[in-house]
Amino acid sequence: MNVPPIAHPPISPVGMADAAVMLVLLVGALLALVMMVRKFVRRESAAPRNDWQGAKPDTDNASAFMAASMQGVIEKLRTQEKELARLHVLAQERAQESERMTEEVTRNMPTGLLLVSATGAISSSNPAAEEALGLRPMRYRSYKEILGEESGLAQMLTACLRDGKTFQRGEVEHLTAEGDVRRLGVTISPIYRHAHAAVRRHVSDPRTMPERKVSGALCLMSDLTELTALQKQIRWKENLAALGEMSAGIAHEFKNSLATISGYAQMIRSESKPGDTRDSAEKILDQTRALTHVVTEFLKFAKPLEICYETVAMEPLVERLAEELQESLPKCKFAYDGTFLELPGDEALLRQALLNLARNGAESASAGGKTPSVTISGTLEELGGRKWQRICVADNGPGIPDHDLQKIFLPFYTTKSEGTGLGLAVVQKVALQHGGSIEARNRPDGGAEFLLWLPLRQENAPTLFPSQAARI
Repeated sequence: MNVPPIAHPPISPVGMADAAVMLVLLVGALLALVMMVRKFVRRESAAPRNDWQGAKPDTDNASAFMAASMQGVIEKLRTQEKELARLHVLAQERAQESERMTEEVTRNMPTGLLLVSATGAISSSNPAAEEALGLRPMRYRSYKEILGEESGLAQMLTACLRDGKTFQRGEVEHLTAEGDVRRLGVTISPIYRHAHAAVRRHVSDPRTMPERKVSGALCLMSDLTELTALQKQIRWKENLAALGEMSAGIAHEFKNSLATISGYAQMIRSESKPGDTRDSAEKILDQTRALTHVVTEFLKFAKPLEICYETVAMEPLVERLAEELQESLPKCKFAYDGTFLELPGDEALLRQALLNLARNGAESASAGGKTPSVTISGTLEELGGRKWQRICVADNGPGIPDHDLQKIFLPFYTTKSEGTGLGLAVVQKVALQHGGSIEARNRPDGGAEFLLWLPLRQENAPTLFPSQAARI
């Protein structure tokens, strides 16, 4: 098959003329550029040389180029140095701000914080810890020195630093320098020093990793004294309520039986001639009187108290009470001093509570081998945002044995041969019903003292004990 040839369009004379003109212009431009370069080279060659060594033009141009390049590099380095300095200052400001924030958080924490080093020195503490322990300052001091090696908290810290032991939500008692016993809730955990990254990279088996070393201990603490006291107060009220419900029926049966026994004993005594029978009837009557007294005291303790709130002037009440006790117990010296204010309460119940405390102190002082004396002193205290009347009944007796100190307010617990064990229990009940508290402790110079706390204003909110000391 024959393929016809491709036909090309004929070139017109006008197009050829335009192309020729463009070519001529391009050549002229190239010639003009060459001439300008030659003139510039000649001018540079003919210029006078100030350098006596007569350096060549190529050498001068290379040096200028290198100098300009180095200057540019130097300027760039200076710019980078300024940027690095700015970033360094910014990082320092951020670190300082973070450190200030950490210090503020630590200082304002409601939970106490102690940081102990491996050597036993306290490297950091916050105000809450100092308040809970009653110690300041503590920083850079040994925890064994300020707490005492026998302290429960010190023993826990020692176990943590030595064995890496962790204590979670533990409770411990702490004795402050003022003699107050506080209940502290503590959480103690060890601080480990981890192996260096280079060491970890060279250890292929994790089991052969070098053992972590304890570099310190972190201790968080909370003062649970008020909470513990409130829990005891609630348990006491619950026990009293249950005992009151049970006592009604028992007391009724006891009274009926005692009345019957007493009646028959009186009839036997009146009909019998002097002798063994009459003496036995007399002994029966003595025992029935003693049992009747116990039942009566038990009812006073167990039955719910109906408080008739009125404004009680405490100073005249204490004055009359001291005079009456002095008349009834002339061998004991009774005195009162201090500040006594008016407070809301039941005057008869408050008088009964103070009477029980004063008589108890007189009986204890009489067994001390010296002239017995009892002092009733009053002070005004402002603690926990409330005002309190504190009444201290102190004696000069032998004091209270440590094993009895925690039990003397228990019902029917007594150390006296003829005691019922309900006098102090009634005092505690009166204090609780008035929204206050009672505590007992031994005096440093001998004797015992009972501290009765009574609020100067009644509130509906649950009562918190004003004293930091442990409540009984």
